[in-house]
Amino acid sequence: MRAFRHVRRLGCLGVLMVLGLISLSVISMIDGADPGSTAPVGMISDIPGRMVQAYVRAAGAVPQMAPACKGMSWQLLAGIGKVESNHASGHQIDPAGLITPSIIGPVLNGSGAGGNTTPVRDTDGGKWDGNSQFDAAVGPMQFLPSTFAGYAARVRPEGGANPNNADDETLAAALYLCGDGRDLTDNAQLRKAVYSYNASNAYVDEVLRWAGQYAALGEQAPTGDVSDQVRTVIEAARSQTGVPYSWGGGSASGPTTGICCSGGGQDGRLVTGFDCSGLMIYAFSKVGIQLPRVASDQANVGQRIPASAGVGALQPGDMVFFGNSAQGIYHVGLYIGGGQMINAPKPGDSVKQAAVWNYDYAGGARVLK
Repeated sequence: MRAFRHVRRLGCLGVLMVLGLISLSVISMIDGADPGSTAPVGMISDIPGRMVQAYVRAAGAVPQMAPACKGMSWQLLAGIGKVESNHASGHQIDPAGLITPSIIGPVLNGSGAGGNTTPVRDTDGGKWDGNSQFDAAVGPMQFLPSTFAGYAARVRPEGGANPNNADDETLAAALYLCGDGRDLTDNAQLRKAVYSYNASNAYVDEVLRWAGQYAALGEQAPTGDVSDQVRTVIEAARSQTGVPYSWGGGSASGPTTGICCSGGGQDGRLVTGFDCSGLMIYAFSKVGIQLPRVASDQANVGQRIPASAGVGALQPGDMVFFGNSAQGIYHVGLYIGGGQMINAPKPGDSVKQAAVWNYDYAGGARVLK
């Protein structure tokens, strides 16, 4: 672990989202920021599910918290988390995001450990790093205590921000990378942002290599041979990639305005797009299949595939559902193979391809042969 860092510096129509199932401070105020709707990247073998959620939530919070910043992605945060702590490897992460034991880098006393040859005197009284003489980087994203302190009030206004909380520190990292409003879709600005995190071009290359690998997971094509009907439905859904989420939006004809209002307050009447079930209606209409309007009713169409059978029982073209005892079925996507789906995740997001969520997986329904 390289520790010397930063010294220089959903749900669908018909189901009311139950927010606050997990306390996420500022992130819990983001529309649709319940655990299911913000974790569309579940099945990634080298990232613990709770860290995946933290990365996704932090990236999803940026448009509201740093609106001038463009292009923040969970993959970029995961790239940094991979290099800094291997995604909190060897540590426990509880449902609220608390990491135990704490992740503490080498003491920055000028000994050369962690690449540091210049002592960094204590700034936190030893509160986070256990040393009242010198600082050490802390948490899964390896912030110095003084750097993290500069973001503490933003990530948790009610107080109690903790660098060894996955949600607090990944959100701080997202805001740090955004700077005063970087455009991270521009490669030069992206590299500058990562370089500001650690002034090493080799570090930048390593982080971006991992970010690229995680991004590539969302670009897989359907696996295996599929029927013409399946291919038509998948390509219809894929053709809407990037179309905004609209609460209650979408029909067999394409994107439409929706209705008021989502659990987080989105007025679908102001957005032309799809919600999750609306996207399914559009895609399946291309092969003459008329689906019910809401996800919970769509789950009763065709052959039901129980959650107990696992994601491996799904075939390309199946609808894949998510739900729990409190909310029932609250989300649907279109399975395309390889653990991937196309879905309209939540207000403020858009139609995209992503891995099947590992949270609240509720099985599938097979309408196509």
